[in-house]
Amino acid sequence: MKIYKTAQGIIIESESEFFRSKENDWNTLVNSENLFQKLKEEVSNSEKIDWSPKEITAPIGTQEIWAAGVTYFRSREARMEESKESGAAVFYSKVYEAERPELFFKSTYYRVAQPNGKVHIRKDSKWNVPEPELTLFINSQGQIAGYTIGNDMSSRDIEGENPLYLPQAKSYDYAAAIGPCLFVPEKPIHPDTKIHMKIERFGKTVFEGEISINQMKRSHTELAGYLFREMAFPAGVYLMTGTCLVPDDSFTLHDGDKISIEIDEIGTLVNFVGR
Repeated sequence: MKIYKTAQGIIIESESEFFRSKENDWNTLVNSENLFQKLKEEVSNSEKIDWSPKEITAPIGTQEIWAAGVTYFRSREARMEESKESGAAVFYSKVYEAERPELFFKSTYYRVAQPNGKVHIRKDSKWNVPEPELTLFINSQGQIAGYTIGNDMSSRDIEGENPLYLPQAKSYDYAAAIGPCLFVPEKPIHPDTKIHMKIERFGKTVFEGEISINQMKRSHTELAGYLFREMAFPAGVYLMTGTCLVPDDSFTLHDGDKISIEIDEIGTLVNFVGR
């Protein structure tokens, strides 16, 4: 099952057919007890409609977006490399091996870029990259209820200068994008699920790569459990789970670049770079 959010209401996709949800409030719907069963019942009691996922908004209500770092070995290596001048590389090695994961606040809902909309790069940064991430939707009860695609935009030179600058490197207007839908499977997403990212500049591919989420060191339930240890999320929360697709150190995003992130079963999130 997939749920799309539009200006005209909430659309449910089931087996390539579309249905209009009777629930108009996103927060209420996604926090339903047993969301998959709720959607299944809605579909069985609704008539299919002619619709295509063109004019969609980000699949978010008033949820916050959080993120996990250094969950893949390649991410550990990249962040150690960017931080070696500041002497902070050892911290990324330690957190990769530690029991406690790195979790940080990423974005409020009103700073989120829409699918096919612009993600920003900072004016005071010279080294910017997208980070394609499987993103969990965790409901108000702390249960993983669905999945979406996340783009965790990052200013690597700012973070590399000093790890205390992480909030500035990660959190600013339109530094996060999610979409195109919320994928709600009956069972947890398969561990061999692949993430693919392509970056195009003037129609030419300047980066392309693919990884499987089974390379992640930490489990999804582990990350969700740590996030909910001492915090409540009345509307639920999105949690980006880290990245393994890191462009070479010589690469930085330019205005106008097209970023396409595809995850098996979920779909493709497309954004364009701007300021």
